[in-house]
Amino acid sequence: MTEDEARAILRTRFGPAVEARLEAFAAMVVAENAAQNLIAPSTIARIWGRHILDSLQLVALAPRGRWLDIGTGGGFPGLAVAIATDLPMTLVEPRKRRAQFLSDCVDRLQLGHRVTVVGTRVANVDATADVISARAVGSVDTLLGWAYRCATPTTRWLLPRGKMDYPVLQAAEGKWQFMFHVEQSLTDPESRILILDGVRPR
Repeated sequence: MTEDEARAILRTRFGPAVEARLEAFAAMVVAENAAQNLIAPSTIARIWGRHILDSLQLVALAPRGRWLDIGTGGGFPGLAVAIATDLPMTLVEPRKRRAQFLSDCVDRLQLGHRVTVVGTRVANVDATADVISARAVGSVDTLLGWAYRCATPTTRWLLPRGKMDYPVLQAAEGKWQFMFHVEQSLTDPESRILILDGVRPR
């Protein structure tokens, strides 16, 4: 997928005003990347497909409601979703410099009325969410252990995983009950999005 194709998909789904806000955010990421490694330098030229569209494909899979994004890093997927939607969002990022970058972006994009940056580990977060997302953060079992306290019985978990590691998923099923299905990524034919519903300990 080319950058023009990725932008065209986003423009069709979210409109030109959202595209303009995402363009401003992308410029912030690229500028900050010179100071700290928010995204792999090799992906800067593909930021619209590799990071922005890759993040925003999650919107169609999520119920409306409060969203919590774990390990937001350079803003993906959580801040990109917040820019493109009107959803309340909590961004959890334990690395101090990255959390400060996210806070600066929230201020510059005037999203402070509905976006909160929490500079700690998700195990310390005292909040619940209708949607929990995490882009390649830990194993499924580890992630559920960290973040289950933030879930409700109806929370949907959206977990972009790259290539699916089914033995790891089966290991998680030994400790957790859940229903799951897998969606193919729009941006990478080799990548998958793991969707969990009804998560609870065994």
